[in-house]
Amino acid sequence: MVSISDLKYIRPCEWEIPRSYRSDMRVPVRIFATPELLKDVSRDKSLDQALNAATLPGLVGQVMVMPDMHQGYGFPIGGVAATRYPDGVISPGGIGYDINCGVRLLTSQLTYQQARPYLEDLAEALNRSCPSGVGTGGHRQFSIKEVEEVCRKGSAWARSAGFATEQDLRRTEEGGRIPGADPRDISPRALKRGSGQVGSLGAGNHFIEIDLIERVFDPQAARVMGLEEGNLALQIHCGSRGLGHQVCSDYVKSLQSTVERYGIELPDRALVCAPLDSPEGKAYLSAMACAANYAFANRQVLSHHAREAFESVLAGRVKDWQLSLVYDVAHNIGKIETHLIDGREQEVCVHRKGATRAFGPGAADLPSEYREIGQPVLVPGSMGTSSWVLHGTEAAMQRSLGSCCHGAGRVMSRSQAKKTIWGEDLHWELESRGITILAGSMAGLAEEAPAAYKDIDAVVDTVVQAGITEPVARLKPLVVIKG
Repeated sequence: MVSISDLKYIRPCEWEIPRSYRSDMRVPVRIFATPELLKDVSRDKSLDQALNAATLPGLVGQVMVMPDMHQGYGFPIGGVAATRYPDGVISPGGIGYDINCGVRLLTSQLTYQQARPYLEDLAEALNRSCPSGVGTGGHRQFSIKEVEEVCRKGSAWARSAGFATEQDLRRTEEGGRIPGADPRDISPRALKRGSGQVGSLGAGNHFIEIDLIERVFDPQAARVMGLEEGNLALQIHCGSRGLGHQVCSDYVKSLQSTVERYGIELPDRALVCAPLDSPEGKAYLSAMACAANYAFANRQVLSHHAREAFESVLAGRVKDWQLSLVYDVAHNIGKIETHLIDGREQEVCVHRKGATRAFGPGAADLPSEYREIGQPVLVPGSMGTSSWVLHGTEAAMQRSLGSCCHGAGRVMSRSQAKKTIWGEDLHWELESRGITILAGSMAGLAEEAPAAYKDIDAVVDTVVQAGITEPVARLKPLVVIKG
């Protein structure tokens, strides 16, 4: 097991395990963390998983882990890795089961003082409008043909169905649609699981949250994003629900034989993969794109219903209640991108598992209003703690494949949290701090307790000190809705 003494110091908040550490490693492992956060390394096998990931064929640069790293399936959560395109590999474990689990931030010109008398009504309206919980469906059942259309078009489907504006699409990563999605590459079971869940939240760490924009650190960037101290914002955190989980399950199973067929040796079978230019690799890329597009559409429909909830409670009572999208980012995804690696531009498949894209100023695929400041980076906190809005930097493009942390990162498993934390006590504690909580169960609440996660401020401070992001604003939770 890796120990802190095995790490080589590179610069503040940046460490490396050299390629020579293990004979089967193809690239080094780079860790973004403070000395304090490194103390959590021994809690799980996340760094050992990163070493295993560093053995995959076709890797370039380094395997990276962000300060919110923790143990996942095969790859560590918080892991970033790039393989050559098209002769490298793609690994479902490097993307995750909840494909395109992500977060979007909407903002308003509504002040806390204006909204304060209506917060409980807003909580109830959001809870009704945005279904949540394990197995919970959306407002209607879709036909298989409709699910296929969602998988092909993503947010563009939501636009044609009246759930999105042009600005919503422009301010969504990839415009809310990953190209190359062909529903023929996903199973009938995956399509069926997706038929009832468009516009639903799910459970686990997914949430809808009304926040107070508590403090602005970069007035220029905040102005461009529409963030103003004292105003309300809304976060939506969810993914591709049962459809994405089924896609990952199907391909993790089918690719077990693929690695044998192509003679790929792995230290952990959870790292199953396929060459990007193989029929199996192309099929998974297509299936992953389907699930990613489904997730973009899911968050967009939830946004539509959240806007309806705000309108039903606030229209005619206050001004400026409308919600405008700041940005929508994916966390669990594989993307074909061009990066400067080892001194030359290379086309690669970037695996981001529990990691957020953080492109710097000038990136061509950012909305024009964000090209000067860099991409908005959204880092939600654990329930009841602060969340952060950051922006990407040029240093991120040079040193982290334009990537950043995605949240606080667990230090306690869900089962440990349920054994340690009493949901009713946590509910009372959060309510006593002025945070309205609507949760499907007390056990589910305990799983997501702040004590089960790292300190979000320490995690964010790490990526800021490392120079791969800059802070824009800190958000304080007022209302939290969980499945």
